[in-house]
Amino acid sequence: MKILFAFSEVRPFAASGGLSDVAGSLPKAIRSRQHACRVVMPLYGSIKQEYRSLMRLIAEFQVPLSWRNQYCGVYEATYNGVKYYFLDNEYYFKRDDKQLYGYYDDGERFAFFSKAVLEMLKYIDYQPDIIHCNDWETALIPVFLNVSYRGNDEIYDRIKTVFTIHNIQYQGQFPNDISWDVLGIPWYSASILDYNGCVNYMKGAIETSDMVTTVSPTYAQEIMNPWFSYGLDPLLRERQYKLAGIINGIDMTVNNPETDPAMYHNFSVKTLENRRENKRELQKAMGLEQNDDMLIGIVTRLASHKGLDLVKYIFDEMMSKGGIQVVVLGSGDRDLEDFFQNMERKYPGKVKTTIGFIPDLAQKIYGSVDLFLMPSKSEPCGLAQMIALRYGAIPLVRETGGLKDTIQDLGGENGNGFTFQSYNAHDMLGSILRAKEYYHTENWQKAVEHAMYCDFSWGKSAMEYIKLYKKVLGA
Repeated sequence: MKILFAFSEVRPFAASGGLSDVAGSLPKAIRSRQHACRVVMPLYGSIKQEYRSLMRLIAEFQVPLSWRNQYCGVYEATYNGVKYYFLDNEYYFKRDDKQLYGYYDDGERFAFFSKAVLEMLKYIDYQPDIIHCNDWETALIPVFLNVSYRGNDEIYDRIKTVFTIHNIQYQGQFPNDISWDVLGIPWYSASILDYNGCVNYMKGAIETSDMVTTVSPTYAQEIMNPWFSYGLDPLLRERQYKLAGIINGIDMTVNNPETDPAMYHNFSVKTLENRRENKRELQKAMGLEQNDDMLIGIVTRLASHKGLDLVKYIFDEMMSKGGIQVVVLGSGDRDLEDFFQNMERKYPGKVKTTIGFIPDLAQKIYGSVDLFLMPSKSEPCGLAQMIALRYGAIPLVRETGGLKDTIQDLGGENGNGFTFQSYNAHDMLGSILRAKEYYHTENWQKAVEHAMYCDFSWGKSAMEYIKLYKKVLGA
């Protein structure tokens, strides 16, 4: 099979979040299973010269956007065995502040990108069987394919499309006039994009793609519920026959405690004494008391939907129980930043808060803490809980989205963490206290060993995607 992945960001070229991690890992995993996959993304001005030096210009053409004709250059590069196409238009993608998103004309920028992906196929030596699109930035590819390209050129007639929703909160919603002024959608097809009085790019992809996926089986069910869907649940219930959930994976080479240079001491399942030394080193570096208290780690964006309002509500009660330390790394809402900094002052030697995101420190936390807390209100997939397992930190999560699909409670068979179900602060506290009690038993070591053996590599996810591609192609 030939699969063309369309992403708005790909690590290491350009990254703003978890989407780039998926983009940097999934195509490589698919290719390693003998399928010809390639990736296309915008050529942002912020891409470093070390990667630009790998690129060569292979095509130039004009992209029609309603009454506009915009230049597009196609650059090609091979990195880690995968071939990438970078679509160049400096007006759209060379912005001075180097952010990837958040501009007044984002609707036009990514409409251009989506149209350019389809135009590019006339000029390259690769004709995909499937175009796999991701999130609202590429959601117009299946729309344009169906409305403007099928029936006009045979290279488009056999192409199938898969669209993945990584986070349904961000749908690409714009005023109605963008439909004719930018997209050039004929009036008789405008309803494909119309939703609740505006143009909705994600809605268009759900309507026109051959298959819609999300990043975990539970999230696929959740987004048909108004609590999670941000208004798209009626449409998703109508289209659930083509909706599937496949859990993301993690890069097991990058996330490897045996070789990770961020570790104070590298370790494996067979050398867990080194992990205990990591805990001592982290306690020392963070100004925490060096003892055997259960050390809880939080590495996240500081936002209420990450469940931190629950943590805030029970924090004093939790600390009053004794035998607990907390280390926090993240940034976000000012009130939460202030709260965790205040807790550090209130509980010296017991709590340490670092505002910001420091990848090296994040890895050290994974490889040192006893319990990794992730009580999200919603979590499409989540990678942190899988990384925590890889590094022997036992996750404590709320049963939602990918957290529910990857973490089973240690109270049952094959458990690899602690869970709670309802979005309730004292239910979470109850699970923390259960974990604390478990921590002081001989079973904790076995739990750590089992956690590190859990396989959430991209290989498993890749096989699920390959099955889905074959289903789409009728193979």
